[in-house]
Amino acid sequence: MKNNTLIHLGLALLRIVPSAFMLTHGYPKLMKLINGDTQFANPFGIGQAPSLFLTVVGEFICPLLIIIGFKTRWATIPTAITMFVAGFIIHASDPFGTKEMALLYLTIFVVIMLLGPGKYSVDKR
Repeated sequence: MKNNTLIHLGLALLRIVPSAFMLTHGYPKLMKLINGDTQFANPFGIGQAPSLFLTVVGEFICPLLIIIGFKTRWATIPTAITMFVAGFIIHASDPFGTKEMALLYLTIFVVIMLLGPGKYSVDKR
């Protein structure tokens, strides 16, 4: 019983802490979008504004959902995709140390997707 509680506490920490850290990357992009400054990378040719919007979803909106544990597995998908793009496309030619953070985030959000949010979440209420 105690082990089970520790597992769910670990899942909550795995979900909440990296998502809160991710907000520090997404918030400036959200402010950029709100202020109408859509200068942004356009790795897939869909336009700078749509690329910025999708990044805000992946780095700000979805991490908020992950923090509270609402639709957690679904919310990890845009965040993981955003980190995949950052690590393997945007920083493809950069040294490993530059892309390392995006790859760590990618790993964390894939693990959350696989394991789920745990019992300390809206999903489990």
